[in-house]
Amino acid sequence: MKKKRTADPGDFLRMRDAKAARKRKIWNYFKIGVATMIAAAFAFLFLTPIVLTITNSFMSASEIASNYGSVFETSAEGGKVFIYKIVNLKFIPDTVSFSQYITVLFKSPEYLLKFWNSVILVGPIVVFQLIVACLASYGFARYEGKLRQIIFFSYIILMLMPYQVTLVPNYLVSSWLKLLDTNWAIWLPGIVSPFAVFLLTKFMKRIPQSMIEAAQIDGAGEWQIFRKICIPLCKGAICSAAILVFIDYWNMVEQPLILLSDAEKHPLSVYLSRINSGEVGLAFAVATIYMIPCLLVFLYGEEYLVDGITYQGGVKG
Repeated sequence: MKKKRTADPGDFLRMRDAKAARKRKIWNYFKIGVATMIAAAFAFLFLTPIVLTITNSFMSASEIASNYGSVFETSAEGGKVFIYKIVNLKFIPDTVSFSQYITVLFKSPEYLLKFWNSVILVGPIVVFQLIVACLASYGFARYEGKLRQIIFFSYIILMLMPYQVTLVPNYLVSSWLKLLDTNWAIWLPGIVSPFAVFLLTKFMKRIPQSMIEAAQIDGAGEWQIFRKICIPLCKGAICSAAILVFIDYWNMVEQPLILLSDAEKHPLSVYLSRINSGEVGLAFAVATIYMIPCLLVFLYGEEYLVDGITYQGGVKG
């Protein structure tokens, strides 16, 4: 006669744990799916203007006029007046045309002139701001004292202020130094901007003191510590600062408008707003050319940007 098997309490516990694990797994998949859909929706909203600008730059002038001509109508004075009408947003042109780019690159050299104005204004700011920031950040990170705290606190206050607040003082100082209508009026405030100093100081302060002490025991001086320890460990932060500073000043508008009265010296960011409403196709092409440097810098430095944001200046394990 067979003996009846009694239920094992452990089986019930294992079944309950397995059921709970399946529920948690399903719930995690659900949360990931919802988060992915929300992120995809925001990505679509953010990327739509960029994609629309790039694709519309390859449309012919007649196709652009047929799609966006209803946005403007001619007033009695002969000017263009904005009216509220639904336009035909097209992402794929009927016929791919390079006429807008031919006009911008070969027939209208003023666009390229403004592009190189942007390069001339932004390049020195990025390079020398990082040099100043590295040196100043090393001093803030290595030395303590009341004077250091006061100066660093002043840097933080200046960083929190929007540029519009310091625009009048910058104008007065530039006028006193007779730098108005010169590139130096843009370069000097940008080179001593506090953003990169604040960012790099926070990274350098997280460098383990034991590494610096070991270098000092080996006979390393301040310059060697700065060049061989601080700079390599802060490479990600330096690249992050370079990318953010470049994008910030590449899109500047107020500074050249106020400090440069000569329109020939204005960057492309200012000139974009002055393109005639009848040249919508040219506006698309110029905007696409204007976006290329920012996209290349971001794509090239994306790894450094993420590393600089997530890596907090210590030694990686």
